[in-house]
Amino acid sequence: MSFWEVITSILGQGLWITLLTTFLSAILALVLGFAGGLMRLSRNKFVRFIVGVYVEVFRGTSLLVQLFWIYYVLPMFGITLSAITAAVLAIGLNYGAYTSEVVRSGIQSVDEGQIEASIALNMTKIQRMRRVILPQAFILMLPNLGNQLIELFKSTSLVALITLTDLTYQADVLNATTLQTTQIYTALLIIYFVIAWPMTKGIQILERKLTEGRM
Repeated sequence: MSFWEVITSILGQGLWITLLTTFLSAILALVLGFAGGLMRLSRNKFVRFIVGVYVEVFRGTSLLVQLFWIYYVLPMFGITLSAITAAVLAIGLNYGAYTSEVVRSGIQSVDEGQIEASIALNMTKIQRMRRVILPQAFILMLPNLGNQLIELFKSTSLVALITLTDLTYQADVLNATTLQTTQIYTALLIIYFVIAWPMTKGIQILERKLTEGRM
């Protein structure tokens, strides 16, 4: 089997699962991250405590264990999820916890003078957050959010544990049948890089455009 045949075989069967898992998990992580980050700044101690528990549990335990627990252990309690649902839920919850800290620190990094100026203009709390704080905080968050997206993408290689036929799973199967280990995993490395590089450049371009727009 030639090198390009190896790439075609892996791509043809595993790329869709990898990209779908990445896309859905990223959406969930962003939603949870922004919600969690804002709730971490709440004046309500109970809300901060609940979100804090979620963040510490999912940041403090392995994603591999979380995948296993959601897919294999939850059915013992009557909750059975499909492999793709379990993968998206586990990865989204895990990276949502990390993203919430990025959001929280980004909001807290906004200059106090900006907030005081918005208060002087009689803006409501929601208006201040929407018009002043979040637009500036988002630019500060972008580098870390980009890093989280790349890490999330790479973490999809773990979903083979729960039988999802992603890129890594297909590479493992191909290796077991052909034993062309060097070719297969070199091809896999190239595929992951080719997908991740545009993500990195896209975040950098977006950050530059938003920064220039503020000047």
